[in-house]
Amino acid sequence: MQQLLTPYALPMEPWVWWGGAFSEQELAWLQNKAKHAEHSAQVGGNGEAIINPNLRRSQVSWLTNASDTQWVFEKLADVVSQMNAQHFRFDLVGFGEPLQLTNYDQSENGMYGWHQDYNAKISRKLSMVVQLTDPSEYEGGNLQIMASGQPQNVRKQRGLIAIFPSFALHQVTPVTQGSRQSLVAWVSGPTFK
Repeated sequence: MQQLLTPYALPMEPWVWWGGAFSEQELAWLQNKAKHAEHSAQVGGNGEAIINPNLRRSQVSWLTNASDTQWVFEKLADVVSQMNAQHFRFDLVGFGEPLQLTNYDQSENGMYGWHQDYNAKISRKLSMVVQLTDPSEYEGGNLQIMASGQPQNVRKQRGLIAIFPSFALHQVTPVTQGSRQSLVAWVSGPTFK
């Protein structure tokens, strides 16, 4: 007799990670861009984005896929392709949006409360967060993912890429010392059915 598995019984990691995709020089270039992010981060749903400091306090800028940034997209595409094949097996089409460079600074207790990476205009399936800052340069600023009803900290390591389903609840706790920079990418695909 064949046993049927419900979606809840299928093995799926709450998140996976990859290290070593970017060189120190590449990480420094990305971190410098993130440190100079100049737009107040917004939150929103239903097509409206607003600044809400109760939910999110950070500065952002964007990287589009151009000749001078194509290498970033290519490296992330290689990582997500391998990790998706091994762990998630989602139907993906690629990056449907620019990449987000984010700066969380202690001066504003930079943080991003519990949220999902929902976008009404595009079907985000996997989220990728690249840690650009050495953990010795800041305190707080933990990337946490809700797994089995308990928040779990993603290991702090410069260059570490955390990958998780975009529907997973996650947050960045307040930065209490220094500043934390990250690169965020969303990989899209056909709507879940």
